[in-house]
Amino acid sequence: MTPKLKFPRHSALHRELHRRVDAWFHESGRSRTGGLRMVIKTFLILAWLAASYILLVGFANTWWQATLAVISVGLATSGVGFSIMHDGGHRSYSSRTWLNRLTFYCLDLIGGSSFYWNQKHNRIHHHYTNIDGVDEDIEAQPWLRLAPSQTLRPWHRWQHWFAWALYSFLPVKWVLYDDFSNLVRGKVGNNPVPRPKARELVFLLLGKVWFLSLVFVVPLVLGHSILAILGLYVLFNIVNGVSMAVVFQMAHCVEEAEMVQIPADGRLPLGWLEHQLATTVDFAPGNPVVGWFVGGLNYQIEHHLFPRVSHVHYPELAEIVQTACAEYDVAYRCNPSVWQALGSHCRFLKRMGAQTGAPVVEDAPSESEAEPNEAVAGAA
Repeated sequence: MTPKLKFPRHSALHRELHRRVDAWFHESGRSRTGGLRMVIKTFLILAWLAASYILLVGFANTWWQATLAVISVGLATSGVGFSIMHDGGHRSYSSRTWLNRLTFYCLDLIGGSSFYWNQKHNRIHHHYTNIDGVDEDIEAQPWLRLAPSQTLRPWHRWQHWFAWALYSFLPVKWVLYDDFSNLVRGKVGNNPVPRPKARELVFLLLGKVWFLSLVFVVPLVLGHSILAILGLYVLFNIVNGVSMAVVFQMAHCVEEAEMVQIPADGRLPLGWLEHQLATTVDFAPGNPVVGWFVGGLNYQIEHHLFPRVSHVHYPELAEIVQTACAEYDVAYRCNPSVWQALGSHCRFLKRMGAQTGAPVVEDAPSESEAEPNEAVAGAA
């Protein structure tokens, strides 16, 4: 049984940073949500996805046309997840509850489950980032070793080479296995979660039917061969899986990010904000194209510290966070470009595949502790 995890009380940096961000929104007169910018972006991404799909199933007559179209479908699908669904799931898309919920359900329409994503991502990953045994996002055993405390197996010495192939299987594993496994076991990884209510279960099942119908039934009805459909589905998963995995890995599974073991008494050594700063890394902050496509997730630090703020504000928040961190002598971790972040991820995988791992945050509890905002009750 894993002990209930506790963070020390909020630090002076935590309080000051929230004060400065609140002041910035008040003085600038901006809303914390996305506003018209998100509405326009949503329209563009959904139009991109719809046009790509129509071209793929209705007009692609040669192998190269189909290849280009399915790559576009894969990237657009990732864009829906990065921007529309993600902001909706964090209730930062709009001040209107129904609109946040509607955009969040986009995940069900592209094959995932909004219910289990909320449990896995919002309630677990965001509060217990990079804690081995709790954060399911760093659990890929036995195939990959993503933390020094995880079991080292002989094939991990080559994981910096074959990890990219495994990333390609993430979407199909998620759609066809993970959500149903979570439903049957009543768990996400090692963490017990409530079972979906009737409406949530209906959305989960109808979403799977909708997505698989678009992938297989519609193309078959339009006369495409099953071999061509399967081949293009494999390519779709490669594009969609690698793009999604890389964005996460460049933020949490790099040399600069720390991995944390569960302390014996459950008392974590760093306050919640300092923990997020230690386990999270920004990348390519000055690249507007990357920032637009990944829904601001290149500003992963700002997202973890202020998940209820729409990603359209992250560049401005980054300046506030960097200034505060410098004043309080707390490390702010960032890779300046995508290529540097990818290189750091590859070196991280190589190091984790060797006997000697990356530094681990050791157990050094503070005298006082308090639960983080919106934290889950504990991990079992």
